[in-house]
Amino acid sequence: MSPDLDLTGAATAARTPLRTLLTLDGRLFEAAAAWHWPGAERVLPRLSRSANHGVLWFATAAAMAASRTPRARRAAARGVASLALASLTINTIGKRSVRRARPVLDPVPLVRQLKRQPITTSFPSGHAASAAAFATGVALESPAWGAAVAPVAFSVAMSRVYTGVHFPSDVLTGAALGAGAAFLVRRLVPTRAQLPRRARPRAEAPALPEGDGLVVVANRASGTAERVRALHDALPRAEIVECAPEEVPDELAKAAARARVLGVCGGDGTVNTAAQVALRHGLPLAVLPGGTLNHFAYDLGVEDERQLARAVRHGEAVRVDAGRFATRDTEGLFLNTLSLGVYPELVRVRERWAHRIGGWPAGVLAAVRVLRADRHPLEVEVGGGRRPLWLLFVGNGVYHRMGLTPGRRTDLADGLLDVRVVHGSRRPALRLLAAAVAGPLTRSPGHAAVQVNRLRLTGIAPETPLAYDGEVTAVSGEVELEKLPEALTVYRPLNA
Repeated sequence: MSPDLDLTGAATAARTPLRTLLTLDGRLFEAAAAWHWPGAERVLPRLSRSANHGVLWFATAAAMAASRTPRARRAAARGVASLALASLTINTIGKRSVRRARPVLDPVPLVRQLKRQPITTSFPSGHAASAAAFATGVALESPAWGAAVAPVAFSVAMSRVYTGVHFPSDVLTGAALGAGAAFLVRRLVPTRAQLPRRARPRAEAPALPEGDGLVVVANRASGTAERVRALHDALPRAEIVECAPEEVPDELAKAAARARVLGVCGGDGTVNTAAQVALRHGLPLAVLPGGTLNHFAYDLGVEDERQLARAVRHGEAVRVDAGRFATRDTEGLFLNTLSLGVYPELVRVRERWAHRIGGWPAGVLAAVRVLRADRHPLEVEVGGGRRPLWLLFVGNGVYHRMGLTPGRRTDLADGLLDVRVVHGSRRPALRLLAAAVAGPLTRSPGHAAVQVNRLRLTGIAPETPLAYDGEVTAVSGEVELEKLPEALTVYRPLNA
C-alpha cells in the first residue's frame, strides 16, 4: 500500500467518529422536532426571544438586587459577571472557531419557529451559555436564588432546540462553557463562603429577649425605615429613635445615657459616630446596616435585621479592634479605612452628587473627575523619608484579596493596620489601576503594602483632606495612627 493511501485512510478514520456524532446530533434534533411538547408553543418561543442580548437575565438581576438583601445583590452581580465572561468567550472565540451552519427548519412546526432567525453560526449556543453562566453564578453565591433561576435557565436552553435554531450538541456545549465561566469568575472573585473564617474573641453582652434596654438611633437619610420597622417587630420592647443626619451625634449621646445596649442604623459614617459614643460610655454596640456600602456590618457578619435580632436576643457578641488617628488639634476613630491623597477628594465629589444621582453613579463620576484632574501628588514623611504619594490607605484589619478587587476582612480583631501606598508619578490613573490589579501585598516601584500596629506621618501640608469611614476632615503637620485592640463589643450571631 502506498504512503498516500495510508494518509488518506488515516484521515478518513479520524473523521468517522465526528461524522457519527454529527449524524446522531441530527437525529436527536429531528426527534425533538417531531416530539409534542405540551403547552410549549406559547411559552418557549417567547422565552427564547426574551433572552436575546441577555435582556431576560439583566432584568432578573435587577429584580434580585431590588430585594435589598445583600446576598441577593451579590448573587445578581456574580450572575451578570459570569454571563459577561461567557458571552465574550462565545462571541469572540467559540462561534469563529467552529463555523457550523444552523439546522434546516423543515422538520420544525411553523408555530415553533422564531419570527427572526439568527444569522450567526450555530456552534455553540450563546443563549445556552448565557443561561447556564447566569444561573450557575447566582447559585454559587446563593443556592436559594439559584434554585429559583435554574428552571428558567433550563427552559431557555431547551427553547433553542425547540425553536429549531440549534442542534442539541450546540446547547450542551454552550451550557458547559457557561457553567465553566461562572466557576472561573468564582476563582477570580471567591464567594464569601470560600473565604477563611477566623474565630473572633467572644464578649459578654446582655441578652435582651424582647429588646428591653436597647435604644437604636436610625439615620433617617439612609432610607432605613423598612429595616427599623422589621427590627422593632423582632424586638418589640426596643426603643427606636429616627432622626436627621445632623441630629445623630446628639441623639446617640442621649441614648447612651439611658441604654443598656446602644444600637445604630445607618451607613459607615453613622456607625463610626455610634462606635465613639459606645466606647466613651462602655456600652456594647448593635449595628443594623442601613447605608450604601455597610463595610463594617457586613465584615462583622450582620447583613439584616433578623441576624441582629437573633444576636441581641441571645446575647451573642464579639470584641473587635478600632483604629485611632490623632493630630495636634483633633483625633478620631475609624472602623474601616483611613486614607490620604486622591481618595478624600473622591469622597467629597461623591457626596456632592450622591443626593442627585445616587451613591454608585456618584462614585463613578467622582473617580473619573478626580483621576482626570491636573494635580500634584501628596508629599508625606513616612519611614524616615519624604515621599510623593497618590494614595495612602490604612485599613482597620487586613483586607484580603478577592481576585482583581480589594476584598473584605475575615478577622476584625487581628491587631493590625493594613497600610498600602501608591507612589507619586506623572500618571496617577495608571499607577492606581496598576496597584488595584496587582494586589495589596505587592511591592514595586509603583505601590507597596505593609502591616503594622502603629504608624506616624509627618510633614503633611496644611488643610490636607483625610478620609475615614466615608467622612472627610482636614489635617496638617503630624498624624499618628494606632490600633486599639479588641476595644469595642459588638453584637454578632456566633454562627454567621
